[in-house]
Amino acid sequence: MELFTTALLGALVLLLFWIFRVKSNSNLPPGPLALPIVGNLPFLDKNAPYKSMMEFSKTYGPVMTMYLGWQRAVVLVGYDAVKEALVDQGEDFSGRAPVHMFKKATKGYGLAISNGERWRQLRRFTLTTLRDFGMGRKPMDMWIQEESKHLMTRINTLDGKPFDPTFILSQTVSNVICCLVFGERFDYENKQFLRLLKTFNDFIKFNSTPFGQMCNILPWLMDCLPGPHHAILADINNVRAFCKEKIEEHTKTLDPDSTRDYIDCFLVRMNEEKDNPNSEFHFENLWSTVLNLFAAGTETTSSTIRFGLSALIKYPDIQKKMQEEIDTVIGQERSPNMDDRKSLPFCDAVIHEVQRFIDLVPLSVPRYALKDFTFRGYTIPKGTLLFSMLHSLLKGEKEWATPFTFNPQHFLDHNGNFKKNPAFMPFAAGKRSCVGESLARMELFIFIVSLLQHFTFSCSGGPDSIDLTPESSSFGNIARTYEIIATVR
Repeated sequence: MELFTTALLGALVLLLFWIFRVKSNSNLPPGPLALPIVGNLPFLDKNAPYKSMMEFSKTYGPVMTMYLGWQRAVVLVGYDAVKEALVDQGEDFSGRAPVHMFKKATKGYGLAISNGERWRQLRRFTLTTLRDFGMGRKPMDMWIQEESKHLMTRINTLDGKPFDPTFILSQTVSNVICCLVFGERFDYENKQFLRLLKTFNDFIKFNSTPFGQMCNILPWLMDCLPGPHHAILADINNVRAFCKEKIEEHTKTLDPDSTRDYIDCFLVRMNEEKDNPNSEFHFENLWSTVLNLFAAGTETTSSTIRFGLSALIKYPDIQKKMQEEIDTVIGQERSPNMDDRKSLPFCDAVIHEVQRFIDLVPLSVPRYALKDFTFRGYTIPKGTLLFSMLHSLLKGEKEWATPFTFNPQHFLDHNGNFKKNPAFMPFAAGKRSCVGESLARMELFIFIVSLLQHFTFSCSGGPDSIDLTPESSSFGNIARTYEIIATVR
């Protein structure tokens, strides 16, 4: 009887606390009724929560409040609301949410999930350093062209046999960021490199499962329970050890007057600020930022290229038209470069449509209210998760003629010239937009054009066997994997 009474009192306390939490700010944006403890979780599609949020927005508008368990979240839907938040009111929306699995992976250090002065210093330094090494400029053209030659050679060794492109593309894309960060590329047969790339792939897939999202929503519970999340984090420890090993190698061979890569530049800055007790340039931020760049510079771009190849197999007429344009403008004698983009409007349109249609991070990487602020007359309390639904921009019915159809005409005018669309924000926008956006754009263009310059892609099941809907959706849309055939042209 005493146990029952204690449990009942505990439940009442929790209920009262919940009511106070929900009602304590009457100026929150509107939203659906949230249940005690679990909030709106029971009403979200566990396999594609963004779809449920889109439905709720039809009732509650483009700015709404939802509860993911105990966690309050404000969800922004549509181009106008997202643009106003990320660009016009960018400072308020520049906080990064302490996503549990990402925080565990980085120990809270580094660029990706940091805030305040740490984030400002690391972002400024990282952008400047990567640009100094050619990111977004002609020197990077040559690096990517060189890596594309290794990719063509690797595919040629397969002699037209079906293959899974997942890790071949991961290796290709990762080698570019590895040259920037580590000052070296890795052979396609390097088993350690393959294990690290598999870890990135597994980590992203896991975070896009219902179980993975529960680890982020209820970390205090999930950390106590057995499950695959513990193995995933153990694998991340191996990547962390690899990054630390590379940093130690750089420390032993560092020449401050001749920096080779990002790590060297960071080490020089560390030495310059060694007497500053408040410096953000220390070992913990170095290995974590290296891990951030290594992972982010690998998985997203390689997944987009893999999805693009699937789309071109499904629509062989589009693939053929791209190849005809490439043959006319570039031919077979030289590698494509970024200067070719303006002369390849159809190819450029297809690549943009690949990014739009894959809708890689439909909810965007969540942001966080670091202080109380107002948005559109509503009060957003400190500690609120902020979701800018990129899905509502990339698949918005007002912004695109056929939002749920793969259609390169979205990016072409009536004369066949490339045209921009302001709702195209796959890299987000504002102060927290993707650091590697310019690099990713270059990689997507040069690698995809190079692949079509040399090969025609197909699969044994034919175009109708390709399904462009995601294998799973949550944190990200995970593209389906197919064995494909590359036939030399």
